Amino acid sequence: MIPLHDPPGALRPTAVALGSFDGLHRGHRRVIAAVTAPMPAARERVVPTVVSFWPHPREVLHGETRLRLDLPEEKLELLEPLGIAQLVLVPFTRELAALTPEPFVRQVLAERLQARRIAVGTNFRFGVDRRGDVDDLARIGASLGIDVQVVPMLWDGAERVSSSRIRRALAAGDIDEAARLLERPYRFSGQVVSGRGLGRQLGWPTANLAVDGRKFLPLEGVYAALAWRDGGEGPMAAVMNLGPQPTVDPLAPSAVEVHLLQRRLELAGARLTVQPLKLLRRQQAFESLEALSRQIRLDADRALEMGRSAGGEALLPADG
Repeated sequence: MIPLHDPPGALRPTAVALGSFDGLHRGHRRVIAAVTAPMPAARERVVPTVVSFWPHPREVLHGETRLRLDLPEEKLELLEPLGIAQLVLVPFTRELAALTPEPFVRQVLAERLQARRIAVGTNFRFGVDRRGDVDDLARIGASLGIDVQVVPMLWDGAERVSSSRIRRALAAGDIDEAARLLERPYRFSGQVVSGRGLGRQLGWPTANLAVDGRKFLPLEGVYAALAWRDGGEGPMAAVMNLGPQPTVDPLAPSAVEVHLLQRRLELAGARLTVQPLKLLRRQQAFESLEALSRQIRLDADRALEMGRSAGGEALLPADG
């Protein structure tokens, strides 16, 4: 896997794709391609690098919580096939936010990262109060001998491809639309932790996942899904409940519960990666636990069919 660095530890000199790149959608990949392409006039080998800020500037400046489509560790796996050699996270602080555009480019990009090329999208803004735009970046870059590439926005229908648009699709439970915009499946992962065993009492044992709280999750509801256990086992057909438990315990906090269909595995402490396939239904309160169990059976049957169609295994072990 490619390395994750802060600026002092980065390999240099660099060709930098600069931005948040949350979701690494089609538009982002066009910007990244601008720094992985050969530099004909280059007199030295440059390291193709993605540079982002962490935490998100709005978290530091406005106290907003910004959930991510891709956490840094997930982004490493996605960047490597694109030809990127390292991910550099610049710690975003109020001191950094106070820099005007020229000192920002000079200190962060030219001096710390020895950037020889910088690629950004046309909507890139930087410096104190976001005063700098791509014209300022090109002007400052030219004065420092840095080649600046500005990549046009990618449009899809009447709206550009964006991380916000992907979040809206996920927030509506539209997994297909999110995957179309990403051009890859949407996934998340978490460690299996102990629950209260309520699913087992109903005949539907679940793996309760502790998912990083910075990860953007889709609309609460019941989903057909695929799951992988760390070590590569999978994909396995599954049904997932995302949210509270209105029938069993209406006061319980929201949770991620995954039931592997026709599989019996010891999962305590394991890490599961989950790929939602389709929203089957929103959550609802049932009149009894028996009614809930009947509905889970219907959900499981639909999820099993969808999981198998998507390549998921659903096989009982020999002693099952």
